[in-house]
Amino acid sequence: MEYVTMAEGLEFSRVVLGFWRLLDWNLSTDELIRYLEECLDLGITTMDHADIYGDYTVEEKFGEAMKKRPDLRDKMQIISKCGIVYKSETARVKYYNYGTDYIIGQVEKSLKYMGIDHLDTLLLHRPSPFMDPEEISRAFETLLKEGKVRTFGVSNFLPDEFRLLKSYLTVPLITNQIELSPLRMGNMENGVMNLCLEERIHPMLWSPLAGGRIFTGQGEEEIRLREVLEVIREEIGAEDIDEVAFAWLFSHPAKPIPITGSGEIGLAERPVKALKYRLTPEQWFMIWTAVKGHKVP
Repeated sequence: MEYVTMAEGLEFSRVVLGFWRLLDWNLSTDELIRYLEECLDLGITTMDHADIYGDYTVEEKFGEAMKKRPDLRDKMQIISKCGIVYKSETARVKYYNYGTDYIIGQVEKSLKYMGIDHLDTLLLHRPSPFMDPEEISRAFETLLKEGKVRTFGVSNFLPDEFRLLKSYLTVPLITNQIELSPLRMGNMENGVMNLCLEERIHPMLWSPLAGGRIFTGQGEEEIRLREVLEVIREEIGAEDIDEVAFAWLFSHPAKPIPITGSGEIGLAERPVKALKYRLTPEQWFMIWTAVKGHKVP
């Protein structure tokens, strides 16, 4: 496993385990503990959560394992996100809330549910046109001072949104968790990846296999992509095309950190295996060209 330094005294594994679909894994508490141990044995030490996952139930499910095996906490870096409020009996619409008290309250709930005393990183889940950066700054300062959060970042922020928030903060933003895959390159084209290089931060990547479209999509771009991935798979000696897709992401100079959302150790191991491959510029652009359907200018 490779690790990247996110902040002083904080490293993330180059592959992150995401818990968005934890309830779909259908694991008992003991089975989840065994799975966490298997992932830790692979070197996957960074765990990605959000308050809303599983309709606000995933963190509590994860917490059942942590409360039974608190010794696992020191082997992990735990991330959570907040800011999205789902429509419910108490919320008439889905909306974003980045008020000082709300952020602090959600973090305290996450800590309680997971049975831990601090988050290694807190991310703002999505940018909001209504966010007050001063409110966010006060929340971050309070959480840092109280020892409830070590570091902070954002998710799905565009460059201007990132810079705006950063200008108000007294703490650094250490990452931007974004969507990126060979089939979804928008964040390479809108300045987000360039901003990560400019800021010397490592982006976290959700949906790195495009939600499985790399394997199952029947559009022209998916078919072209699979053909090229297979060619490169043979060239580099990978086991399957998903390893090539991960290698395409790993090869980017920003050293991105993809999130795997699988509850099967064999699938979680695939991006770890892909770390040993680095694509040549030619191979990298073969994938780019296959998806775009045209050559570079």
